[in-house]
Amino acid sequence: MDEEFLYNRIREALEHIPSNFNVLEEQIDVQLQMEYFKFARKFRKKKDMKLAAEMGDLLFEEEVPSEMKRKILVALASLPEVEAFRTIERYFKAPDEGMKDWATLAFQESRMLLQSSLLDEQQVFISTGLGGKGQKLRYFIVFLNREGSGLTAMQAKLLHDELQYVVDQNSGELEEFSEMMDYTTAQVILPLKAPLKEIFRGVITECNQYGNFLHEDMVITNVKRLSPAEIVEILNQQKKEDADAVDGTEEAGNAEYFDDTDDPGED
Repeated sequence: MDEEFLYNRIREALEHIPSNFNVLEEQIDVQLQMEYFKFARKFRKKKDMKLAAEMGDLLFEEEVPSEMKRKILVALASLPEVEAFRTIERYFKAPDEGMKDWATLAFQESRMLLQSSLLDEQQVFISTGLGGKGQKLRYFIVFLNREGSGLTAMQAKLLHDELQYVVDQNSGELEEFSEMMDYTTAQVILPLKAPLKEIFRGVITECNQYGNFLHEDMVITNVKRLSPAEIVEILNQQKKEDADAVDGTEEAGNAEYFDDTDDPGED
């Protein structure tokens, strides 16, 4: 699917999200989140789901297997009852080793269901791999250096200050900023409906007025923090595309090549 089309569809969908939405604040692997909800849908169709919901006290017994505790948490989270929520909440505050993320998802689901029941209105729950804060989401951004060397002190300060400025202007937070040899990473918190593409494209455009040292392309994701190896792979792909573009222009009579790609590769 065309990235521009997908980006626009996502923005349109966000415009219709009601004001009473909940954001998962914790950073939980997306694959585990998918596993939780897939397991919950499947298990809640079974006959022993009701029995598991009546076994909340077993969550606090050390000898009870983790698999059984997962079932109990999923079962309790399906009940719009204060007692079920309190049981999950108590376990959530002191979970067994390896159960923290599962307990967090059950706690968030139970709280949302209870709110829906008490307020008599449907609640919207938004979860990403990087989590968020309040009604804002966390994003990991990679800015790619145009040259194969690190930024100068002035360039790094310019990028940091411009990023800090636009994040502040959009009611966000700049949590992290790290310079590497070929790229710079940042972690930010921004409102759900913030125009990401325009914000970060504007940062690059402003910085490039003072030396054209950043690629127009960048990476924005709220799925996970990218590892150095994953970022290097992106850099290598970028270099390959640049080299292919140069080869193509030489064959066309040495015409100048300009990369003005508009898509930031957002997840």
